[in-house]
Amino acid sequence: MKHFKRIGPLIDVRPFLDEITGLDDAWDASTSRQEKIAVQREALAIPLRGLRKSAIGNRKRRDVHESRWTTGSARYPVACRFLMETADRLDALPGRAKIVSLPAGRRVYPHIDRGEYYRVRGRYHLVLRSSQGSWLKAGDEEVRMQEGELWWFDNKQVHEAFNDGHEDRIHIIFDLLPRAEAAAVLGAAA
Repeated sequence: MKHFKRIGPLIDVRPFLDEITGLDDAWDASTSRQEKIAVQREALAIPLRGLRKSAIGNRKRRDVHESRWTTGSARYPVACRFLMETADRLDALPGRAKIVSLPAGRRVYPHIDRGEYYRVRGRYHLVLRSSQGSWLKAGDEEVRMQEGELWWFDNKQVHEAFNDGHEDRIHIIFDLLPRAEAAAVLGAAA
């Protein structure tokens, strides 16, 4: 496969799910993703890392490299620790990250992640919950990711997702910038 790669052994997802279900309002704190991004309108998100708004200037959001922890990320120490440890293990810097729920029967519509931010970063999915495996298509390839699996996939290809299961599927979706490219991309901030 050229658009997908499974990374490492299975990960115990219970601590992540316990962290999310332990908060009554986890999915209500931020609704901007489904309100502003048409292809994501059927998904719910908990932002952990987002673009640094003060760095936008005259650039489009998709061209802003600088990111930061969100104010709500402190409520998810297990997820945040995983992001930092994974970035270190893969010799990369963390970028934007979110926990995403795709309810049963819902989809993420076909799209390509365009812009300078996405051009230099890898996209990863950690499957936290999926009753029948998480279907994802990129380019001409399809996978069905299972709970506890970490995957890289090529989000520079047309990609889409559909939850054909009977319960919400939950992933941590995040971007990593390889350290080898960090200085060229971020300059002195690297």
